[in-house]
Amino acid sequence: MNFKHLATVFNYLIGIIALILGINLMSCVEELNTVQANTNNSDAAGELIESKINLTGKKIGYCTPSLNAPYYQALFQSIKSTTEANGMQFLSADGQNDITKQVAAVEDLITKGIDVLLLNPLDPDALVGATKAAKVANIPVFIIDSAINPSADFVTIIQSNNLANGELAGEWLAKKFGRSNMNIALLSGNAGNPVGRTRKQGLLQGITEEQLRSLGYINLNIKTQAYTNWSYAGGLKAMEDILVAHPDINVVITESDVCVLGAIKAIAQAGKTDDILIVAAADGQKEAIKYIMETDFYGCTAMNSPVQIGRKAIKHAVEYLNGKREFSKTTYTPPLLITKENAAKYYNPNALF
Repeated sequence: MNFKHLATVFNYLIGIIALILGINLMSCVEELNTVQANTNNSDAAGELIESKINLTGKKIGYCTPSLNAPYYQALFQSIKSTTEANGMQFLSADGQNDITKQVAAVEDLITKGIDVLLLNPLDPDALVGATKAAKVANIPVFIIDSAINPSADFVTIIQSNNLANGELAGEWLAKKFGRSNMNIALLSGNAGNPVGRTRKQGLLQGITEEQLRSLGYINLNIKTQAYTNWSYAGGLKAMEDILVAHPDINVVITESDVCVLGAIKAIAQAGKTDDILIVAAADGQKEAIKYIMETDFYGCTAMNSPVQIGRKAIKHAVEYLNGKREFSKTTYTPPLLITKENAAKYYNPNALF
């Protein structure tokens, strides 16, 4: 073989190699773009927040009451990703659904020199002392998702508008039934829980106000109330008992999607999915939205977005670090009712919650 032929073969091989490398490179770029697209579309992707100061090295401490629920996991991820997207350090502690452990967890975060404490208290009274300890250490405290005793030292409470959301759901229910009689079972979270109590108040106000507007009288027949401990299993057990004691129930109102999602199994086993309408004051959980889209027995829920709350909490923390000191004592995410008409807009099957 002469040099001309060798050169031709060599150029041919170089072309093949370049083609292979090009295809592989395009494949890698496409894969990277796909990953970036999926990340950007994630409901927990970090959000950049405007800051006049350099946030690098600032420590955000977050103490969750538990991670044993999709809502808490989604809230955790929203706070973490938004913190890190803005160049800050994220430190976390898990109360493990135990008051004593959560108090100890907050104390541990304080000793680590955090610049801001985000606290989701398991109990509205037990964590008051922890907020005062943070103040002594010059650490601002932001209460998120839940509520705390007003005697606590905190900047603001960041949560969904539980009263307004409950009112929207109650109003929808009253319009749905009109003059027809409702035999209502109420599924609650825990006895005395301030957030649950506010949601319940909103539900009842929404029902009665709409009845007074449209009917001129109130027809509110709550046959029973049961506590679910904010769990699927608790909802299932509560609903099984209710259906035995009150077989004429035709409406279930609840303080949270999680309280009733387990109850649906009991309703289905009793063959009553065509006879009972479910209305939730919160949370917009993806399983609930799917039921709303695909069935007629889950009428509505209201948005309590852990992603929005997490992002808003970090936004306020950054504002504080930038010198802002005037905050409302309670900061709300916008109230929003989710029904069959708009459910598809808010359904994300890949969401944590």
